Amino acid sequence: MRLIKLAFVRLGVLPFLLLIAVVIFALLSDNFLTGRNLLNVVRQSTYLTLVAIGQMFALLTGGFDLSVGTILAITSVVGATAMATAFVAMPDSIPFVILIGILAGLCAGTLIGVINGIGVAVFNVSPFMMSLGMASVGFGVALYMTGGIPVYGMPIEFGDIFGFGSIYGVPTPVAVTLVVIVIMFFVVNWTRLGRYFYAVGGNLKAARLSGINTKLTLFLAYVFCGLMASVAGILLTARLDTGEANIGATMPLESIAACVIAGVSLRGGIGRFENVVLGALFIGLVQNGMNLARIESYLQIVVIGLLLILAVVADQFRLKVIASMQDY
Repeated sequence: MRLIKLAFVRLGVLPFLLLIAVVIFALLSDNFLTGRNLLNVVRQSTYLTLVAIGQMFALLTGGFDLSVGTILAITSVVGATAMATAFVAMPDSIPFVILIGILAGLCAGTLIGVINGIGVAVFNVSPFMMSLGMASVGFGVALYMTGGIPVYGMPIEFGDIFGFGSIYGVPTPVAVTLVVIVIMFFVVNWTRLGRYFYAVGGNLKAARLSGINTKLTLFLAYVFCGLMASVAGILLTARLDTGEANIGATMPLESIAACVIAGVSLRGGIGRFENVVLGALFIGLVQNGMNLARIESYLQIVVIGLLLILAVVADQFRLKVIASMQDY
């Protein structure tokens, strides 16, 4: 029994959920564990992985970002609109047109993260109210720009490269995500800034007394969150080949679920980067398994919500186990 407790404390609930999911879906579908399907899971999980990485920064500091879905939408709409407009003006300069669209989308999405960071760090607005308000503002702007109609007219090369292309046999979205994972792993685990995120989330007052610029750390957490969601928005736009104002609606729930399932504490200061990547892959694995099992999409949202609740309960139980073991 003690060995089980030790494994639970060290590894969290994710390995147990992952094992259960693999067994269940392997029994429900013969195609689940095929190489082709697993590659498809990895490719489909790239967008959530990027958003979950950004969400982790906000959670580590004791907050969260409910506007990540809107950031995807505004990135998609602004990037597609800028790219389509530039393509009309410069039809022979495809690389430059694509670059303009990507930069416009990244700037628009990251701007929401900047505003969130200013609100939380400078004006002490609660992360819940700040990100919820910006989610409404961004969604309204995206709908106003498009009138609810998808944006077309982007160069076909954009989708061919960033949506369906590959680099040395690795799908481009997966390759981009791998590069981001390496960079952010270094930031979180090997830089002072990474340690500052944990310190601010663990004890804000103690971090301030230790000489950490807590306001700058909080600000950067939401900027990183916006940037990661923007990168996902660009890749998803390339995959859809249109600018959509209604994409990313489930991303706030899924990204928080991926982080909490991976052991990132809602209280801040606790969480491992590599586990967040696995958490996002787990969510993608569950969604893929439910698709193969022909479970309706509406019920899939219910399952993700239940997983989030289960993860929070497990997180609370884990803290109690740690406390009980320290008493001995």
